[in-house]
Amino acid sequence: MNITDERISKLRRVMREHGIDAYYIPTEDWHLSEYVGDHYKCRKFITGFTGSAGSAVVTQDSVGLWVDGRYFIQGEEQTRGTCVTLYKMGEPGVPSVHRYISDTLKEGQCLGFDARTVSRSEEKKFADEMKKIGAKLAEDYDLVGEIWEDRPPLPCNPVYELDLKWCGESRADKLHTLREKMRGQNTEGIVISPLDDIAWLLNLRGNDVPCNPVILSYLYVSMDSAVFFVQEGAVPEKVRESLRKDGVECRGYDEVYEYLSGICEKSVWLTEELTNAKLALSLPDGIRTVNEDDPVRLMKAVKNPVEMENMRQAHILDGAAVFRFIIWLKQNVGKTRITEISAAEKLLSFRREQDHFMGESFDPIIAYGSHAAICHYSATEESDVPLEAKGMVLADTGGQYLLGTTDITRTIVLGPVTEEEKKYFTLVLKGHLHLMNAKFREGVTGLNLDYIAREPLWRIGKDYNHGTGHGVGYFLNVHEGPNGFRWREMAGRRDTAAFAEGMITSDEPGYYAEGQFGIRHENLILCRKAEKSENIQYMEFEPLTMVPFDLDGIDTDLLGEEDTELLNRYHRLVFEKLSPLLNDEEREYLAGATREIKKV
Repeated sequence: MNITDERISKLRRVMREHGIDAYYIPTEDWHLSEYVGDHYKCRKFITGFTGSAGSAVVTQDSVGLWVDGRYFIQGEEQTRGTCVTLYKMGEPGVPSVHRYISDTLKEGQCLGFDARTVSRSEEKKFADEMKKIGAKLAEDYDLVGEIWEDRPPLPCNPVYELDLKWCGESRADKLHTLREKMRGQNTEGIVISPLDDIAWLLNLRGNDVPCNPVILSYLYVSMDSAVFFVQEGAVPEKVRESLRKDGVECRGYDEVYEYLSGICEKSVWLTEELTNAKLALSLPDGIRTVNEDDPVRLMKAVKNPVEMENMRQAHILDGAAVFRFIIWLKQNVGKTRITEISAAEKLLSFRREQDHFMGESFDPIIAYGSHAAICHYSATEESDVPLEAKGMVLADTGGQYLLGTTDITRTIVLGPVTEEEKKYFTLVLKGHLHLMNAKFREGVTGLNLDYIAREPLWRIGKDYNHGTGHGVGYFLNVHEGPNGFRWREMAGRRDTAAFAEGMITSDEPGYYAEGQFGIRHENLILCRKAEKSENIQYMEFEPLTMVPFDLDGIDTDLLGEEDTELLNRYHRLVFEKLSPLLNDEEREYLAGATREIKKV
């Protein structure tokens, strides 16, 4: 029996002991985070699937794993040979997790889960569905924890303050703005659970989630006080004193549930999609809850002038590091052994040379050849392959700086490529450039604009199975809402807010030929105001990422005059911003990499 099937067998045993017929295991931690620490990786522990998103359902007869389009290939590979059945979300005939559970359970049976890892909105949906079929809910069971020997402990790393020169707005001012929003909703308190919200609002950073400088914590804000629930020993006395001056009290991380059960406020703001069910159910009976969009999420999505300027500088520093990596890669591939993992390590070494660098913003994706067709491929010792002087390598990486967060993808030509590879390299680049150059009226969302990036592929009946872009935090999470680009609304997602000046979003169309190659081009772009005409405010994007696109991958016959001008204009900007940071040899290489291309 393989280790996955062995663990599932143990889980089924404890399910029988507790009278649970189906057990639901999401990816999320107690804060419903996208990226989670090792302690929370229950779904990975049970199914063996390592992707950053997905849900599992275990019954006595079956095990289902639901993944989105980013992970279809990876999910198949990692569950092969086990008793896990892969369900490709959104594909024809594939039931949703909720439909599967409702169709599987019978009257009198029981669905179990850990209410700390399930949002209040999803818990209510489960409750309604179980009531319809006469089934029960068991909401307070961490069954994976019962069988997980040597489970990693909860992280507890030192908390530090972010200086005003980096964040641009004081904690007191942010709390004042939040309370004004609370008054607007006639609420007396707010429960804040997302870790990035808390870190941003309090101008604090930590290291409790790999690559995301957040702190394992909860926050409750009333009209005259705030309580920061954080692990004992994580907050130095100097930081505690600074928090006290702004009316923020520190309490133990586990005290949050008891505290909420005793609050005196009559109305509380609680965004149900972002708050775990156990927190919501801890509130006193009779309290009025307001389930509106998370106010902190929108506040932090709109970067202030200091944050915007710092992010520009962060991307110039990061661009120099990535460009040095591209030079090194092209000069050494085929001459010395370079693998996907060693290439990622080399890129990290270039980033470490930059001022204010604090670490990577996510685990690097260096995917060579057919591995690049796996959208969120992550090299392991078993899958690591050497790079050769042919084909392309996809490098999707990012850095955390005190100046901000970066996220960049470049598809790099290592040697001879096929006409098909050039064709899709160029079509994806056209879509990327068109979106970056979009101009639109105020109030437009990513649902309106996503088509621009996909159009060159849709025109020939091709597509990519992921969103075109996501919001990015300021020295925080690399994926943050509520802004983003996608072609359709997704249930439970709030990442299609109207664009506002100061929002930063990724622009990353792609194309993936399974078993052959993969292409993605990604820049971060900053939304800013353009002209105002006839009382209509127009908006546009400013590119932040400063790294040239590989001209060796372009089929110029597929570029129109506008495409050519957009690319040349971007490359002129890259040369202007990067050249002061480079030595003579690197500057000469940059001149060639950003040379003007012309239509014949």
